[in-house]
Amino acid sequence: MYLVDSHCHLDLLDLTLDHGSLDQVLSRAQAHGVQYFLNVCVKLSDFPLLLRTAEAYPFVSASVGSHPNEQHEEVSLDALVKLAENNKVVAIGETGLDYFRSTGDLAWQRDRFRTHIHAAKESQKPLIIHTRDAKQDTIHIMQEEDASQAGGVMHCFTEDWDTAKQALDLNFYISFSGIVTFKNATTIQEVAKRVPMDRILIETDSPYLAPHPQRGKPNEPSYIRYTAEYIASLRNMNIDEFAAQTTQNFFRLFKGAMKPYV
Repeated sequence: MYLVDSHCHLDLLDLTLDHGSLDQVLSRAQAHGVQYFLNVCVKLSDFPLLLRTAEAYPFVSASVGSHPNEQHEEVSLDALVKLAENNKVVAIGETGLDYFRSTGDLAWQRDRFRTHIHAAKESQKPLIIHTRDAKQDTIHIMQEEDASQAGGVMHCFTEDWDTAKQALDLNFYISFSGIVTFKNATTIQEVAKRVPMDRILIETDSPYLAPHPQRGKPNEPSYIRYTAEYIASLRNMNIDEFAAQTTQNFFRLFKGAMKPYV
């Protein structure tokens, strides 16, 4: 079985229990069927570290971008496009809007989101979009800036079907994290049942948001199997079939990622 963790933060993992070894974390994930990892950038200042990690492993790719809560980081179109030229970089982001953890005049956040969309279109690499308490503005900017030209994924999706449908209409995939396994996540579970099977991705967003039954623990890529099994059950699918389809979806979207031998 081949699973892909389409969104993780390998360089933010606490490796204390693994004697400082990322090798052990990745080997544990591979033992659970996870064969490919997209290591997602949240701060441009951390990008060199992400790139070193991606270059060390043929089954790890990277993105480049600045999370919407990184208010004091300078982000330019030219810088994003230049960094995205590296062949280990397969996406722009994560980017988007977060009105939950940011306050005040958030025009800077919307402007930065637009910059990332422009970079994705110019570099011809898909977007990784984060949205929290900002679904209307997120979709509006995506529509206004014609983000469909780049396509991408709504990562860690936590919104309703209407928002998912609008994103799908803009050429975006929908990615589900461990949140979908939570008992009170009924709205997300309904979306997970309805999204076309060829537009679903799964992710850990590790070290955050560990799925049931690991909820409350630091998350890691090996835990993605719980999310895969849960959504497969929701959709009355065989886990191997679900894994194969979501893996195919990943490599269709992130064309720069090196496909594993399967």
